[in-house]
Amino acid sequence: MSSQLVRGVLEGCLLAVIAEEETYGYEIMEKLAVNGFVFAKEGSIYPLLLRLEKEQIITSTQRPSASGPNRKYYRLTPEGEQQLELFRSKWQELSFAVNRILGKDGV
Repeated sequence: MSSQLVRGVLEGCLLAVIAEEETYGYEIMEKLAVNGFVFAKEGSIYPLLLRLEKEQIITSTQRPSASGPNRKYYRLTPEGEQQLELFRSKWQELSFAVNRILGKDGV
């Protein structure tokens, strides 16, 4: 599968995971993997989190961890919430069109 396509979809799904609750990187990877993103590894998640934070789509806070160093917890900014809604809308349109072309009639 095209890495560019995967990156765009991964970004939207990552935003959706963060929107559920404040969470940290490893927990994000676990939630993505449980939902089928088994190819989403540290090498793709952490740079994406860094970029999204620089673009002010997400923000982070450091919190103590019971099992080691502090953890960086992420949450969406208002801009991030808008980006997520845009992704949801565009994904619906795209998946409907692709499913129709593939003979699934939007199902």
